[in-house]
Amino acid sequence: MPKATAGVDASGNPCHDAVDAWGAALAVAGVGSMGIAFSGGADSTALLLAAQACWPDRIQALHVNHGMQASAADFEQHCRQFCAERAIPLRVAQLRLRPGPGESPEDVARKARYAALANLASQQQVAHVALAHHADDQIETLLLALSRGAGLRGLSAMPARFERHAVVFYRPLLALKAGELRAWLQHAGVPFVTDPSNADESLTRNRIRHQLLPVLELAFPAFRQTMARSAVHAAQAQILLEQLAQTDALKTGLPPEIQALQALSAERRANVLRHWLEHQHQAIPSAAQLAELMKQVTACKTRGHRIQIKIASGHVLRDGRSLRFCAWAAPV
Repeated sequence: MPKATAGVDASGNPCHDAVDAWGAALAVAGVGSMGIAFSGGADSTALLLAAQACWPDRIQALHVNHGMQASAADFEQHCRQFCAERAIPLRVAQLRLRPGPGESPEDVARKARYAALANLASQQQVAHVALAHHADDQIETLLLALSRGAGLRGLSAMPARFERHAVVFYRPLLALKAGELRAWLQHAGVPFVTDPSNADESLTRNRIRHQLLPVLELAFPAFRQTMARSAVHAAQAQILLEQLAQTDALKTGLPPEIQALQALSAERRANVLRHWLEHQHQAIPSAAQLAELMKQVTACKTRGHRIQIKIASGHVLRDGRSLRFCAWAAPV
């Protein structure tokens, strides 16, 4: 870790203006205290110092110890010391996550992190939390989605604002490069921790970060801005799909009536089925599962025709004239 330097001028922090604009917008809306997700890493350290410089009496640092790494306790201790030296209030959540068979450790950690951050914020009556994701994180997310054949939702990458667990999360640094933040920290001598898993190129995201982004930088210097613009277009198109699904759901009903589904075009039928499954049952079908469900719905022409297809952790069945989702393993 870089050695700390007393009296750091945080106004020289490259994320100062972005954080100042974010905080000013919340102040206009009458928001009081703000939470800053603080892992102790370079990005969240730059964010926290910029927030302290802009709003010294209105921030609280929120740290989540996942308990999934041998160094987790050291990261927590670093955050405690860092905040104590700078008189920044710190709240810590200590978790002991153990991913189950077939579960992605990254996905388990991410979901638990958001829940823990929201819980910490709510305990302090803080309804707004800033995350330190930057432009490189955004492009990594977009390229990761492309590598998995994601639809518009995945290609929308990370929104600048979203709500989860009754807390509003913000990403005020999405226009900034990771290198800008790290260069400033190094120059100012600000200490931060480095997660050793970031160097593990067996993880797809890390391969994108270490192998692909440098090549893109050489070939297309403005790739962060142009790809981020494409993500915005995808997000706008996803909103339109959601609005169309809500309109079509008025025709099909929810759960959807089979004949009403058959009256829609194949594209709109798939769209409203995804909408129904995700929003009413938190079940996201794979491309293959949705294709099979579409096939079975299209073929359902007689009273005795049976529909049964596994979707996520449940099954979609025919129930008279409509479909029904059962969150249990239906008998074959």
